[in-house]
Amino acid sequence: MTESLPNVHIRAEVLVQALPHMQRYDQEIVVVKYGGHAMGDRAAAEDFAEDIVLLEQSGIKPIVVHGGGPQIGRMLQKLGIESEFKAGLRVTDAATVEIVEMVLAGSINKQIVGWIGTEGGKAVGLCGKDGNMVTARKVTRTVADPDSNIEKIVDLGFVGEPESVNRDVLDAVVKAELIPVLAPIAVGADGQTYNVNADTFAGAIAGAMRAKRLLLLTDVAGVLDKNRNLIPELTIEDCRRLIADGTITDGMIPKIETCIYALEQGVEAVVILDGKVPHAVLLELFTDHGAGTLIRRE
Repeated sequence: MTESLPNVHIRAEVLVQALPHMQRYDQEIVVVKYGGHAMGDRAAAEDFAEDIVLLEQSGIKPIVVHGGGPQIGRMLQKLGIESEFKAGLRVTDAATVEIVEMVLAGSINKQIVGWIGTEGGKAVGLCGKDGNMVTARKVTRTVADPDSNIEKIVDLGFVGEPESVNRDVLDAVVKAELIPVLAPIAVGADGQTYNVNADTFAGAIAGAMRAKRLLLLTDVAGVLDKNRNLIPELTIEDCRRLIADGTITDGMIPKIETCIYALEQGVEAVVILDGKVPHAVLLELFTDHGAGTLIRRE
């Protein structure tokens, strides 16, 4: 059946409105962190893959970094390995780090590569260990003892944070017009494998690549005020003030810290948005109103 003329006009108008945004990002690097529960929804995964392929075909250079906490948890449970959490983070012992690498750099990474391929894109799956792309150092955390209020160091095992990024491999992959899909696994100077938080990993990649945008896809609409309303735009100064007054709390604090780091490394802007919204990436990049909270240096 031939599409009705009004529908054709609507589609044309959408394309016309999107054109200036496409021109703004032409040949620019956009790093997208994909994770959370949206990864477990097949329809949302297909929408995400379509978005990434459209970005690449419209002249943008996307780099995908993915997490996989829920999938790791399920695999550990299936294998009878109990998870221990300290300071809100999973303790990664020798047995756990093997499973983390298997799930992140193996099944999840190749699944995302497959989704992108199904939608007509050409993706290549990598992790931070490939080509010494990302080296990591061991993470240390301190918590206050509830009785004495004395700060003590918490050993999280093989949990790391990016120490350096070598962009040679990514430059070669992007130049070959392939879409890098990166698992947040890195190697330390001691040759040990480290599990790295996906947000932190994405921030390090975006900073090293001088990305035009870093998009952090999460399970919430963005940064919310104390009345649970979305804050559409923030500066670094705003973010620090909202952390100090208790508006930004809990798991949103490390996300904001990643945003600030990326901005200070030269990323133009960072956006925190809900990855469960259909085509959230396209709505953010190709529409005037965006789809989450945009954070700039000033």
